[in-house]
Amino acid sequence: MTQPITPLPRRLVVAGTDTDVGKTLVSALLVQGLGAHYWKPVQCGGLELGGDRQTVAELSGCPPERLLPNAYALEQPASPNQAADAEGISIDANQLELPPMPGALVVETAGGLLVPFSKKLLQIDMICQWQLPVLLVARSGLGTLNHSLLSLEAMHHRGITVLGLVLNGPEHPNNRKTLEEISGCHVLACLPILPSCKVGSLKNAWYTCGFNRHWQANC
Repeated sequence: MTQPITPLPRRLVVAGTDTDVGKTLVSALLVQGLGAHYWKPVQCGGLELGGDRQTVAELSGCPPERLLPNAYALEQPASPNQAADAEGISIDANQLELPPMPGALVVETAGGLLVPFSKKLLQIDMICQWQLPVLLVARSGLGTLNHSLLSLEAMHHRGITVLGLVLNGPEHPNNRKTLEEISGCHVLACLPILPSCKVGSLKNAWYTCGFNRHWQANC
């Protein structure tokens, strides 16, 4: 059965099933394709290299004015609650409210959905508060089924709208089929390992991986 092509919203959250699953790469691709602003509310570690804001800038060619500052930029590469504790601060939900700007917006989360910001605040709580739909990024290969299905279940339980899945890595048709059959959630794109993570390769991926079918392109 042919997957339906539905125009998708231009303000969304890019979340992951885990850390290092390719959220920043997918975020950069969407920022470039949509001409969107980019916001990562909580950055943990990597500040000496500019954090994920710098990575998105380099990958997408996004101008500085569309790269919104982090609400929290924490030195330690750890969970947000631990990184904040190390600096003697607490993460305040009021500081994580969506920035008041119009137009397309890509919000990248820190790690997985249930990452703690504090004892009483999980990342998924903020996603509920933002009321933006979520694009879930997952690995394509071994281990993705459990992580992806648990993440989808957590969002379904909280009434969060899920736009679909993006699978990063070598193509694995059986995993794609299994995820769609069990969850009822479409895999919107499979993003292979790119020959080079540059602006040109992202432009090509926007079309070859089918993102342009779901979102109006501005690139």
